[in-house]
Amino acid sequence: MAPPSPDSSRPHRFGASILPVLIPVAVLIMVAVSVGSRLQFAERQAVDTVRTAGSGAADRVDVTATVQHVDAAARELVLRVRVTPRGTYAEEDGTAPVADLVLQTSAATLGDLAFEAHERLTTRDIQVAITGGSISDYPFDTYESEIEFWALLGGEQVPVRLLFSNNDTLFSVSATPAASRQEATMGLWVARSGSQTVFAVFMMVVMWALATSVIIGAWYLTTRRKGLVWPGLAWMAATLFALAAFRNTAPGSPPIGCVLDWFAFLWAETVIALCLITVVITGVRAALRSDEGS
Repeated sequence: MAPPSPDSSRPHRFGASILPVLIPVAVLIMVAVSVGSRLQFAERQAVDTVRTAGSGAADRVDVTATVQHVDAAARELVLRVRVTPRGTYAEEDGTAPVADLVLQTSAATLGDLAFEAHERLTTRDIQVAITGGSISDYPFDTYESEIEFWALLGGEQVPVRLLFSNNDTLFSVSATPAASRQEATMGLWVARSGSQTVFAVFMMVVMWALATSVIIGAWYLTTRRKGLVWPGLAWMAATLFALAAFRNTAPGSPPIGCVLDWFAFLWAETVIALCLITVVITGVRAALRSDEGS
């Protein structure tokens, strides 16, 4: 019987050699997907969570406040407020108050809300000022604020219950109810969402990785005296400009001079630019020496 040819045994050896690589890769993919799904589920639960504060009396005014947008640059957040009277204070299943209703707010909230008696209640958007922190700390900036509602129905104060939730996926908002009798008060703590923070940190890691790769490429070209290697120079120049475009994709539109810049972007750009200049200078010198020698 003739021995097997080298060509017939090659597929078997190739499959045996690649299998130890594919198994760890598959395990890493499964772990990454599992961790990612768990983090996504946790953020989804945080968005769906409704926190309550205030009175639980049968006759009360419910205030449903949902964060629609957080503007860190303007230091404010937008609350979408829906007011629903309950019990003897309501008409038409809570769609209208039995008397003139005034919803007063805290000093951090820009403006009070007024509704006429027997008129259908409409949803309103109000701005709430946030304090503390600075957007220059992006993506680790945090803020705080306080929202408070108390209601006057026909000129008399009535119990209020606040139902608070967050609908801005770029920020996580933690609410701490405060003890009260008739009014409803919550302290707010605002921070970047976990996914936004992870993405910003990933961007910083990528920036330094690109800068490191350019350093290695520049070291190779200068030590080997390759002259003007145009593909390498084009790659370095493309990386220099692509990094700026990559930085502008950061969620939340961070300003120039934030933590993202000082920790990674500005230094990576500087390193890449210096490497490009160094390679050009050494390449020109090598090319001139080669011309003189010929």
